Amino acid sequence: MILIAGRQVDPFALTAGWGLNAVQRETVRIMAGSQEVFEYPSAELLQFELKMRDHLVRSALALNASGMAFSTFENSRCNERYWIRTELGGFRLRPGVPPSQGIINIFQEGRKYATECATAMVIILYHAVLQSIRLPDFERMFADILLYDWRYDQDLDLQTVRTNTFLPGDILYFANPDYDPDSPQWQGENVVDLGRGLYYGHGAGIRTADSLINFLNEERRMGAMRSAYLVHQATRPGFAYLFNYNNGQPGVGISQQSLNPGEPITVQIGSRSWEW
Repeated sequence: MILIAGRQVDPFALTAGWGLNAVQRETVRIMAGSQEVFEYPSAELLQFELKMRDHLVRSALALNASGMAFSTFENSRCNERYWIRTELGGFRLRPGVPPSQGIINIFQEGRKYATECATAMVIILYHAVLQSIRLPDFERMFADILLYDWRYDQDLDLQTVRTNTFLPGDILYFANPDYDPDSPQWQGENVVDLGRGLYYGHGAGIRTADSLINFLNEERRMGAMRSAYLVHQATRPGFAYLFNYNNGQPGVGISQQSLNPGEPITVQIGSRSWEW
């Protein structure tokens, strides 16, 4: 259910009146059909969330296409023109480098980078926020970025909630309780919900839920009995907090793809293809 200023909203009116794109229409449809209540003080806040969710999906697709490799922290690497690799394998923004340029470079020169899945999720979050808020605010708020596991700046205002309602742009987790102790990196996989039943996980690529579970089950210890599974929780940025810095650029109905504006992104999985 969707409430705006305390009143239930007709999802069909939103879809028609706001000119939503496919990601945003799916988000509204799932929200409206859920037993959970998605409440907003204003239509503008919901519009901002829909814009940012679209950017989260597109940033995940762009990172998948960037060439950034999967690695453990011990073998991580970065473009040292923009980042300093820490002793633990994280990346700290080099002094004098604008945070926007550091994040953008990961997407432009992804082959110079390698890291694990949690760090990839945080990179996607920063990139989507960069597309959604005013540039001077982004530079000020994220001036000292450290990319390492789930370390993140408090201005992302990340919130993890227990839920059975998963929305495009949510960060989800597939747990692998019987993972092989010799491969602890596969104890689970952080993913971005892309909508349409697809998920992006760094190291696993773009897959369906069943494919992700099968992928993780291949990384279990000998004699494992428990299957990997999707945890009923979602991690989301603080949309209401970030709305205060909204860049005002059109996001509803006009998707601004992170790297090639105006060009669709096509993903091929087996004999099927999807386009965003």
